[in-house]
Amino acid sequence: MGVPFLLAPMAELSHRGLRELIEKFGACDEYFTEMISAGALISGGPFESWYTDTGPCPDRVVYQVAGPDIELVAAAVSLLDQHACAGIDINMGCSAPGIVRTGAGVRWMASIDRAGDLIRQVRKRTRRRLSVKLRTGLEDDFEYLAAFCKRLESEGLDRITLHPRTAKEKFKRYARWEYVGRLRSAVRIPVAGNGDIADAGELARRASGDCDAVMAGRLALRSPWVFAEARHIEKAAGMAGFQDGPVLPASIDLEELGFEFLDLLARYQPKEFHTSRAHRFFAYFCDNFTWATYLKNLLGRETGLSAMAGVLAVYFRDHPEERLKKIMVHER
Repeated sequence: MGVPFLLAPMAELSHRGLRELIEKFGACDEYFTEMISAGALISGGPFESWYTDTGPCPDRVVYQVAGPDIELVAAAVSLLDQHACAGIDINMGCSAPGIVRTGAGVRWMASIDRAGDLIRQVRKRTRRRLSVKLRTGLEDDFEYLAAFCKRLESEGLDRITLHPRTAKEKFKRYARWEYVGRLRSAVRIPVAGNGDIADAGELARRASGDCDAVMAGRLALRSPWVFAEARHIEKAAGMAGFQDGPVLPASIDLEELGFEFLDLLARYQPKEFHTSRAHRFFAYFCDNFTWATYLKNLLGRETGLSAMAGVLAVYFRDHPEERLKKIMVHER
């Protein structure tokens, strides 16, 4: 098999329901959970069991934890280490203002020493593979980024995922993928790349580049089959070492997939989460359709899963030509 494909950690999106949907098609090697608050986990918040659910494939799920305090994050990692999982990841890349103000997320990149101390303490608390997901930094300074990552490596870090934008850029500037290769050359541990992957072809192309794994997020919401599609593109290109991947149909039934996601939400998420998680998913999934904005607006007005299913049913009744999406590369 080729370079591993990873599902990105995304708030209100990277939960079991989405994993189940992607597993329908296969070929995703690891799934990162949505960001788990260290404080909420330690205090025993009412929804933490949903955040820590690693189904349906515990051996391929990576917990991502976030927090502003070294001891708090280390204590949370101790709890997560008791669960079956593929690894534990520390969020050092989230640039959401509310997260940064607390000192969490990308704010850890403000101090090499403090971030190094965090990894040292966390390393003592887990036997799992330990990774971080980060940005290029608070400013665009590759030398600082390299020094930062070398320090984390010296404290026992096992892998880095780089989203090559600064904290301020968010999604405003195209991701600097050349930084992924440069960082990989600067450290001894594996480096994964993340950011601005448009389709299955680009996913396969990035996997053949200068990185040890490729992470996708928004693309997998629009096209949950994309990891399988990229594997078939690799196979068609005659990639060395490629083994037969999952079977892909000639077309995807988007109506069926939308209904299935709503069913998975009902099965694997608490009722309090249903509306927000459905709205966030369809904000990307609807980009498959000609009348995407119209459909997003209709779904956004609804607060119940059954009502959203009704909106989908009416849309496909009125636009039957939108139901099937052809897959250019599939198992024949």
